[in-house]
Order: sequence, then structure tokens, then C-alpha cells
Amino acid sequence: MQTSQQVIDALLRRKKADRYGLIENPWPETMAEWVRQGYPTHLVHKKLGQSRWLREDGMWKEIEKEGDYEEPVPAGDYFGFDMTGTAGWFDYQPLRGVNDLVEEGDEWEIRRNGGGASLKYWKHKSGTPEHMDFRMSSRAIWERDYRPYIVQWDPGRMGDLDEARKNTKEARDKHLWVGYGHMFIWEIARQTMGDINLYTNLILDPGWIHDFNQVYTAMFKKGFSILFEEVGIPDGVWFYEDMGYKSGLFASPKVFGELIFPYYKEMIDFFHSYDVPVLLHSCGSVAQALPLIVEAGFDSLHPMERKAKDNDPFVFAEKYGDRLAFIGGFDARIFETNDKELLKREMTTYIQGMKARGARLVFCSDHSLSPSVHFDTYKYAVDIFHDLMFL
Repeated sequence: MQTSQQVIDALLRRKKADRYGLIENPWPETMAEWVRQGYPTHLVHKKLGQSRWLREDGMWKEIEKEGDYEEPVPAGDYFGFDMTGTAGWFDYQPLRGVNDLVEEGDEWEIRRNGGGASLKYWKHKSGTPEHMDFRMSSRAIWERDYRPYIVQWDPGRMGDLDEARKNTKEARDKHLWVGYGHMFIWEIARQTMGDINLYTNLILDPGWIHDFNQVYTAMFKKGFSILFEEVGIPDGVWFYEDMGYKSGLFASPKVFGELIFPYYKEMIDFFHSYDVPVLLHSCGSVAQALPLIVEAGFDSLHPMERKAKDNDPFVFAEKYGDRLAFIGGFDARIFETNDKELLKREMTTYIQGMKARGARLVFCSDHSLSPSVHFDTYKYAVDIFHDLMFL
């Protein structure tokens, strides 16, 4: 039987796989709730500079004293997920290491990042940050205050490469599929210049957008070249770029095609030169972008949110299954019902339907698992998957 690495690699490369793959992403709050419902924990030795898990809300906090700390057994180990991430996420902000506290309350805090953006975060639960204020409001400010720090490479951006090597070796020893991950130009623009400035200047100053994207593309080639040299070639690279919302794309396919996707293709060509597949995560409705996604050369699409307009995995598989593998696509709201009969019926319909269309699938929810999903419910879902996974 194929290992996890071999299964996912075959699915991504249009080769024969023994079975479908499995991956999932429970929220931090979900793991805390599952522990209360009987999910196992273990003790992990922590050194100064590392973080410990908080049983009350599932968040993580930097430790003040070296010692052994409780945390949940990794979900990938417990449920037997086939994929894991071990590296990436180098510091992409123009001013490296900046995370200044601007304001805080009991439940939230506002922090300014190294791109001049102030974002509001929950303290005790996960969630998308609220956009508050952006200093990078014009091309002149970009060129004066931020661009020079991106153009000149700073080796300190790479973080703890020893930790990345350790994580990668451990994953390789388990025969897992190993991916490196990062957001890219669209999400970086949103978290530095902000949505309003970005959307406005897609029309008013596309030259600034091109320059921003060119500078960051060069930076990412440098960063990933170092990762590949220092940590090793991964089985794939994830790009996390949320291009859509519930009802459509944030920009027209024409605008995306002219200003954003040429840089996706440049990075994909770079990764493909190392024979590394590229996986796209994009929330929201992405149906209108699928021709662009395929043309750029992405190898897989995740998560295919079912509540978003026109996100039908069966249609995607019928139209693009010869070009794309699919990760996700199962409505998380079905998990949240905790109705096991409904779950079995819907999982069977979905997995068998993707098989009937010849789709290459890694099964997971259409985004992630909230605390509404019971531990026993997800354990049951994994059992169902094991009954249906073979091809």
C-alpha cells in the first residue's frame, strides 16, 4: 500500500493512487472543546522562546519558564492525516519583526505590522482580523518608506531554519506529504496597503500594483530558494490567497488576469522548475477565476466553500479534473449538525460522486472545523472516510 506521501503525490501529479487522501483543520477553539470531550493530550517540553497551549481557550502563549506543558496530541497524528506543513512563512513585512501594540481591551487588541497596517485581533479566539488603519496609502509612501526594505534582502527574514529542518525530518520519518506554505501578493497587499487602497489602485494606479507585485515576487523567489537549499525540496507549496467572498471575486477576472495572475504564473513556473507542485487555497467564490487558475498552472484547489456562489466541486471536477486535484469541498455545516446519519449519507454522496467523475480528491471540509463539531462526530467521519477512500 502507498504511504501518505505517495498517495498525495500521485493525486497531485495525475498518477495512479491507491486511495483518496485526508486532511483537516480544526480551529484552536475546537481543539480546546475536543479536549473537554475526551480528546487526548500529552506533555511537551518547552524552552524559552516557545509557546504553550492554553486549555481554557486553545490559544498559545509564550512561556516564561522552561518545563513540560500540556497540549493536545497533534490532530494529524491522532486522525492519520496525510499532509503536513513544516516550513515557509518567512517575514514578508517591509519592516521586519514589527508587531506594535496600538490599543487593547479585555477581548481584543490592535497591532501595527511592518507594512504600516493596524489590524484588530481577538485575544481568546481565532478569526479574521478587522482592518483598522493603513499608512501605505500611496505609491509615493510605498517607494519612500517600504519598498527599499523589500528590494534589499535581509537574511533574518527566514526565521528558525533549524526548527524547519527538524519539523521536516520528523514528517519525512512518518512518510507524510510535506508542504511549505505562505500567503502571496494579493493577501500581502490587503494586509499592508489595505482593501480600499488596493481596490482603488487596481484601477487608478495599476503601475503601483505591478511594481508591488514584481518586488514581492523577486523577494519570494529568494526566500523559497533559501528554504529549498537549507531545509530541502518539499513535496509541494501552498499559496494562501483569498480572492473571493460569498458572492464572487474581489476583482473582475480581467483585472485579476492583468495585474495578479502573471505573478502567480511566474512563481508557479519557479516552483515547477524544482518539480514542486503548487496548491492554491482561496476562500469564497472562485468559479469565475478557475480558467485563470488552470492557465497559471496551479496543481490543486482548496477549499471550495459550498456556501459561496457557484462553488460546485462536481462541476469543477467535470470541467477541470484533468488539470486540477481537489482538496476539500465537503460542507462544514454538515459536520456541525452532529447528525451521524446525515453525515454518512452526505459523505457517501460526495466521495462517490467525485470518484464517478474521476476526480483526484483529498477529503476535508470546505474550510475548517468550528467548535460546533463534536469530537465523536469527526471521529465517526474519519471512520466513514476509511470505508470509502479506496479507488
